[in-house]
Amino acid sequence: MIKQAALIPTFLILFVGAAQEVSLPADLRQHTLTQYNSSLFNPTFSLDRNNPESVSFWTRWQWQNIDADPTTLFLNYTRSLNDKSVAGAAFFQHNTGIFFNTGGVVNYAYSIKFNPLIKLSVGANLFGFVQELADDRFQPEPLPGLPRTEATNDFILQFAPGVNLSIEKFSLGLASENLVDYNFKKKESNTVTSDKIFMGMASYDFPVFVSDSTAYIRPSIYLRTIPEQENQIGVNALLSTQKYWGQVGYNNFYGISIGAGGTILNRFSLGAVLEFGTSASINSKNPSFEIIASYFLGKPEERRDIVSNVLFDEEHMVFLNEEATAEKMKEELEKVQASANGVEVAEEKEIEEKEPEEEVTQTLSKKETKKLAAQERALAKEQRKDSIATVKKQKEALALNKKQEKEQELARSEEAKKEEALAAAQEVAKEQQRLDTIEAAKVAAEEAEKKAAEEVVEVAQEKAPIKPEAGEKYEEVDTEDGLEPGFYLIANVFGTQKYFNAFMKDLADKGMQPKSFLRNLNNYNYAYLKRYDTMSEARKGRNSNFNGKYSGKTWIFRVVGK
Repeated sequence: MIKQAALIPTFLILFVGAAQEVSLPADLRQHTLTQYNSSLFNPTFSLDRNNPESVSFWTRWQWQNIDADPTTLFLNYTRSLNDKSVAGAAFFQHNTGIFFNTGGVVNYAYSIKFNPLIKLSVGANLFGFVQELADDRFQPEPLPGLPRTEATNDFILQFAPGVNLSIEKFSLGLASENLVDYNFKKKESNTVTSDKIFMGMASYDFPVFVSDSTAYIRPSIYLRTIPEQENQIGVNALLSTQKYWGQVGYNNFYGISIGAGGTILNRFSLGAVLEFGTSASINSKNPSFEIIASYFLGKPEERRDIVSNVLFDEEHMVFLNEEATAEKMKEELEKVQASANGVEVAEEKEIEEKEPEEEVTQTLSKKETKKLAAQERALAKEQRKDSIATVKKQKEALALNKKQEKEQELARSEEAKKEEALAAAQEVAKEQQRLDTIEAAKVAAEEAEKKAAEEVVEVAQEKAPIKPEAGEKYEEVDTEDGLEPGFYLIANVFGTQKYFNAFMKDLADKGMQPKSFLRNLNNYNYAYLKRYDTMSEARKGRNSNFNGKYSGKTWIFRVVGK
């Protein structure tokens, strides 16, 4: 707090009239580092994205005003200690806008493989730097009650740990830029707890080319907590191949960034990034500019994945065979030339004694020898081309075979999933059918029981004696030939067949379906409208005039049954 209070007079005078100027975050502004030097973002990235063993350089001109605006410089060396750990050392300068930091960084990262798909990486950056005021040209008089501003020259150690979990091509990381720091001059922590910077990132690598096993697109999203400012949220997308790379990004404070670069001879890489402000507070500023360079010190083949060890061995054997063939042809050619030279020496001694025809023969023999040597060289060259073409075809065939195997494995996996889903569905259907059968049997039993009870009630009702109502015409017999037990709504009784037929026809013409029976007791025809099972139903039909269809008088005739 004393340090901050001492700086107040200086900045009141230096920045008078600029009260509305946007304050620059105190972080390293490394949000655009997607591969080279990305160990500044998360120290575990030195295991792969720094491409060890290499020397890399990164510099940034903030808002492109070199005279006054903050500038960052970072020169980094990274080396693999073994297949699990990496170490690095770097020199850096960083202008926060208030302080100018100059010093070095030591990096170490270690990976733990749980299985071929899951890997946990831990690492740390240790910063050691001298911190000075960014601009000490003016030393104003202190305000009353405040101490005089003095130039600071503090030495600070800053510990920045990080962790990253990789699951196949997915990566999830967490890091802090200043989790622990100490000011040796002040003999206290350099930042309070609320000023700690934390960073989280998630990314996924998508392969893009079958012919290049290292080419990928890596979309990523990150979150950074900045002291006394809103959190920074950003996204980046990187396209990387052996020969070139391109990137685009967005940060809610700094704006949109776009960059590209290339790699020469599989060793030297050079690129640039341009960043434009988009928010209303900084879109009037000039763009920020970055330069990235890296030189790979290891073997060129270590920069990329070998498609297959078998294919590599085959290429190596073809190369050795080509060398042996070339060496053998060279020896044969030397023998032929030596033989030709020997003939020439022997013939020179007797050249004056030779006839012109012999000289012509000697000349032709020499020409034939040279022609043979040229043909052998052409044949060797052609054989080498054929060998290279064969290896290339074998490589393409192997890549195609791997692709087909992967597709077949995926198809088998999908088929197995379908079979499992079908078996599960059949099991569910079988269980549902069993439950439905049980339920249907239960319902059928209940219906049968209900029907039996109703039949018992109906039989009881049919057997029960009926008490006629007042003024009601009713007749009851135990049995009657040809009639089933029930209640008959009688419309009329006829002793004459002529009138009976006329009455039945009249009812039929009116849309009714009358029926009749001949009673043995009196030999009369009884015309009835309908038979009912219960007395209540018969009375309802009588009282409603047979649902309004018959206006004449009716009465009820019952057959009880045995």
